[in-house]
Amino acid sequence: MKKIEAVIKPFKLEDVKDALAEAGITGMTVTEVKGYGRQQGHSELYRGAEYVVDFLPKVKLEVVVPEDEAENVVEKISEAARTGKIGDGKIFVTSIDKVVRIRTGETDREAL
Repeated sequence: MKKIEAVIKPFKLEDVKDALAEAGITGMTVTEVKGYGRQQGHSELYRGAEYVVDFLPKVKLEVVVPEDEAENVVEKISEAARTGKIGDGKIFVTSIDKVVRIRTGETDREAL
């Protein structure tokens, strides 16, 4: 199994959610986060004073899928989240050794 974590722009969340639903993904975890990458934040003016916004608002979504579905899910997220501009985000894929559904005790693929 693979855990796919994607950090994306907040306004792209609905597009990504819809793309994953079309791919048959039935569950995900979404967290509001802040961060920066190459863009290093930006400067803004407020009441005539300039200040630096170091951490930009992002959304992190996490999905665990069987290994054979991981590449398709990464493609769906990438296509749906892409604007072509700096700050579109990143996708991380890691291996998962075990999953347990607490309510039933089901494990691994059955627990998804």
